[in-house]
Amino acid sequence: MVEERLPPERQSAGWARKRAMDLAAAELRGRVDEGGIILTTDADSCVAPTWFAAAVREFAKGVDCVAGYIDADPVELVNLGSAFLQRGRLEDTYLRLLAEIYARCDPRPHDPWPNHRVSSGASLAVTLAAYTAIGGLPPQPVGEDAALTRELDRAGFKVRHSMAVSVSTSCRFDGRAQGGAADTMRLRHAIPDSPCDDDLEPALLATRRAICRGRLRKLVQENSLFDRLPAAPGLPYATTKWLTRQGSRFEDIWQQVCRESPGLQRGAPLRPSELPRQIALATMILRQLRLPAMSPKVFPADRRRCSESLEPAV
Repeated sequence: MVEERLPPERQSAGWARKRAMDLAAAELRGRVDEGGIILTTDADSCVAPTWFAAAVREFAKGVDCVAGYIDADPVELVNLGSAFLQRGRLEDTYLRLLAEIYARCDPRPHDPWPNHRVSSGASLAVTLAAYTAIGGLPPQPVGEDAALTRELDRAGFKVRHSMAVSVSTSCRFDGRAQGGAADTMRLRHAIPDSPCDDDLEPALLATRRAICRGRLRKLVQENSLFDRLPAAPGLPYATTKWLTRQGSRFEDIWQQVCRESPGLQRGAPLRPSELPRQIALATMILRQLRLPAMSPKVFPADRRRCSESLEPAV
């Protein structure tokens, strides 16, 4: 009854999750001293038997948020037809390759490989202290889950994308949120070659962004941005110097760098028909990234050509 009296824009799944998580936070504050954990999933999802225990184990490693791995309900997925199933396989394969590229080029000690790159409300857990510090779940009708992990990361909290914490979720086409997961599923079923998510960027662009992001993070952490920035390809000196003088956070610096560097900006989303070629490219890139840094099997000239292929001029 309460929800029906809310304005339409506050009857979305995003707002419902925010109300639920805020209530959970308020309940915890009355019982613990900032040491509680808030876990959330979706009504159309089924958590693994080890879901809670696996999340607790991740928190024991010192992280502030755990984003679980989301898999589709296998029976529902198969019933959607071979074209939809093939698309899903291609996207999953490519997402795993991109996740490893980022893990190797921009390593995060609290989120080591193997990991994934999805933040979904179907499986999210966050400490009460971190949730309170950022002011709770961002108030938006859709995409509130990904916005939560972005804000936590921006504020310096540790977000773990765990493969051990998993749920299976429905492939239903009807949902409360306009433009949400259900609408996306329905569109992809109707148009098998409709655009993929923005995260599925071309392999060379993803590698370039990952390398530059990793180098920038290292320079910022070492407080050596001014001394070594000219040697960091693709990073505009004036922009990053000004931002660091202002004491900006790393994510703010990175976003400004991307805005002012054409070679780091995302292009048009990929389509499933383009994924086989991108999968092949990403596989070749990872063969090089997995080599030991000082491997005697790679001659200097070959290493130079590899570097040039992975890091185009920007």
